[in-house]
Amino acid sequence: MFELKGKTVFVAGHRGMVGAALMRRLACEQVDLLTVSRSQVDLRDQSAVNLWFAAKRPQVVFLAAAKVGGIVANNTFRAEFLRDNLAISSNVIQAAHANRSQKLMFFGSSCIYPRLAPQPLRESYLLTGPLEPTNEPYAIAKIAGIKMAEAYRSQYGADFISVMPTNLYGPGDNYHPEYSHVFAGLIRRFHEAKISGANNVVVWGTGTPRREFLYVDDLADACVYLMKTYSSSEPVNIGTGNDSSIAELALMIAAAVGFRGEISFDTSRPDGMPRKLLDVGRLSRLGWRATTSLKDGIELAYQAFRTESDRRQQSDRLDLDKAVCNPN
Repeated sequence: MFELKGKTVFVAGHRGMVGAALMRRLACEQVDLLTVSRSQVDLRDQSAVNLWFAAKRPQVVFLAAAKVGGIVANNTFRAEFLRDNLAISSNVIQAAHANRSQKLMFFGSSCIYPRLAPQPLRESYLLTGPLEPTNEPYAIAKIAGIKMAEAYRSQYGADFISVMPTNLYGPGDNYHPEYSHVFAGLIRRFHEAKISGANNVVVWGTGTPRREFLYVDDLADACVYLMKTYSSSEPVNIGTGNDSSIAELALMIAAAVGFRGEISFDTSRPDGMPRKLLDVGRLSRLGWRATTSLKDGIELAYQAFRTESDRRQQSDRLDLDKAVCNPN
């Protein structure tokens, strides 16, 4: 067991969906939480990262910071996804080592596996075949981070571990109409269709690809569990072990939102990998399983979307009021 109690814990990327979930989960632990905003320290800036680590000396690091997005964002901003994620991983891992952090967890992604690897995806399938072209730059950056954590463990004896989360959803997701992941994109699309009275919602792709989805607070619980109990160079998949087609997911989200119109598919949009289901045998043997069902998770995610949407609308109204009151 690695004792978290009393430790100084840095959550890199605390404002993102994963980082915020980690903050909620770590609030239940007796730890001293450290965070830093991008305006204070840009994790892509090696000098700034080194100075901050030297001043704060975090004992435990959850490296959840990353540039992320859906299939369109990945395929559009290929250079940024590669450059930014390589820089973040390299800077934080090196700074953690140089400043003697006791343990670090690096967050990979299920997209690191070969496009046509056997299903479900085992950790051993890494680097056994070509990647999915639409997210190749992001996947390469994540693979480099995994291998860097592994190399620091091998060369320096650093207790650095890596996890591979499956597709995530829940509070704090990105609902951008073009650049979001499929889950958040569908929630927004069905919600707006319901509000506007539209009779049809278009889903990108054919609807046939199969994906596994994990509620983000389950991920946070798994990560805290592994930080306490796991220490090895081998990465660990984190998922549910169950998947659904995009068409099935669309029907479930439509039902949760209350949309009763038709669903059609835009086959000119890319599908991505035909299937992406993680083998979670290693995680199960370590003693952890997800507890949030997809049905319950969709309900929770939709509630979170509505709360966050109301908050944004209220903030926009306040900004408008200020502009009216202070026209100059």
